Amino acid sequence: MNDRDLISVLIADDDPGMRLILRKKIQGTDGFFVIGEAVTGDETMTLYDKLNPQVVFLDVDMPGKTGVECAHLIQDQNPACILIFATGHEEYMGEAFEVYAFDYLVKPFKLDRLEQTLSRIYDRLHRVRLSPLTPSPKPASASSAGRLMLRHKEGVTFVSVEDILLVQREERATVIYTENGGRYVLSENLSETEARLDPEIFFRCHKSYIINLRHIRNITPYGRWTYVVQLEGTDHDALITHEKYEELEKKFG
Repeated sequence: MNDRDLISVLIADDDPGMRLILRKKIQGTDGFFVIGEAVTGDETMTLYDKLNPQVVFLDVDMPGKTGVECAHLIQDQNPACILIFATGHEEYMGEAFEVYAFDYLVKPFKLDRLEQTLSRIYDRLHRVRLSPLTPSPKPASASSAGRLMLRHKEGVTFVSVEDILLVQREERATVIYTENGGRYVLSENLSETEARLDPEIFFRCHKSYIINLRHIRNITPYGRWTYVVQLEGTDHDALITHEKYEELEKKFG
């Protein structure tokens, strides 16, 4: 396997024994490599900003920032980053749900449980799609014949609303992706952008994503509480929560 195809993993845990277990198992699994290890929450964020890993294993209870606080910060930078909590605190599972963690491992966990998680991560990132849940979008009833004025650092751009495929949080900013590869970084937050879009066409499927319903290609499981939405016209995926998925099912009848 080419090194560029390997999945980079950051381990954040103040227990050296647990870091050793995770490191040995991850390094011994085909397709993965450990890019760094952190002991404190602040070190976790420093390494995350520097190394940009695809996957982060987080303990909840660390000196400085907690694992949950780190997860919120990471998600605001890159909501597609896969977050796995490995902790002895089962009571924080609800908070992990709020940041849409991919998995929640309660210490002491069996190595085959970790193997299952790594296998699902590999399938997710290499797009092995099993049992796709594919809605057949019906045309939205409302027509959006207008254009949207986008204010950004370079000035102002006007785009056709129907060309917008995806709006997401990225690097603590709101980013719009359009057909033909357009990408616009906005000075407004996601909720402000959502308020300017037609709810018959655009759907807030996650706190970090808004999707164009007319461009849904398929939906597949992701982690324990969320799904992945693939859109026509872009390589960028979106996440959708279980509750929003059920809402979407009702919307499409």
